[in-house]
Amino acid sequence: MGFFGKLFGSSDASLPDADLSVLRCDVHSHFIPGIDDGAQTMDQSMELLSAMAEFGYRKVVTTPHNMADGYKNTPEIILGGLERVREELKRRGIAIEIDAAAEYYLDHELEQKVAERKVLTFGDNYLLFELPFISEPAVLLSVIFQMQTAGYRPVLAHPERYAFWYTDLSKYERLKERGVLFQLNMIALSGAYGPQAKQIAEKLIDAGHYELIGSDCHSMNHVQAMKNTLSRPYLHKLIASGKLLNTTL
Repeated sequence: MGFFGKLFGSSDASLPDADLSVLRCDVHSHFIPGIDDGAQTMDQSMELLSAMAEFGYRKVVTTPHNMADGYKNTPEIILGGLERVREELKRRGIAIEIDAAAEYYLDHELEQKVAERKVLTFGDNYLLFELPFISEPAVLLSVIFQMQTAGYRPVLAHPERYAFWYTDLSKYERLKERGVLFQLNMIALSGAYGPQAKQIAEKLIDAGHYELIGSDCHSMNHVQAMKNTLSRPYLHKLIASGKLLNTTL
């Protein structure tokens, strides 16, 4: 089986800290101040972005929440905030590039936003979206089809966190067969969302189902959780898989 094979078979073993610089770009975070549940002040934004640079990232794609009944972040609000963050990064001499998209909540307004092309994407027209944590939306497959018909490439945020699929892994297979990309929240691999989410994340890595990895960083607590994840064998396994698209962004 070999040394690494034995380690990858034991999710509680540890390796030296992974080198996140090989990823180049983080694709899920909340760094624009005061518009969602992430950074609340510009100083907090700068502290978080400095931490990302220290991890070795050269770029982040920050993704504020967008939802009908919560954070109503239009493209104009997000892009305006992005420019302010860029200006402050330049003023402080922090060497990291930042772009912005959004994390779209699959609610009753998302189909209309997609139809009107009022969505922010990143990379090769990647559209990051998340689901409610209570149950699978009845319209999930139809909204995915609509995204694809409109020319977008759906990216499901943190599939390892949706407990309603834990007892039926075929639900994940169904989405992969329909061309949905999966984005892992890195800290799931250290148990930050509980043991079940960690186990599902490992199974999805074993199946080769993740194309993107993100921090979903909101605060310095998340930064510490990222540090706690660096030695996890499954993080090493995913980075070494050659499947991640982060390096292309």
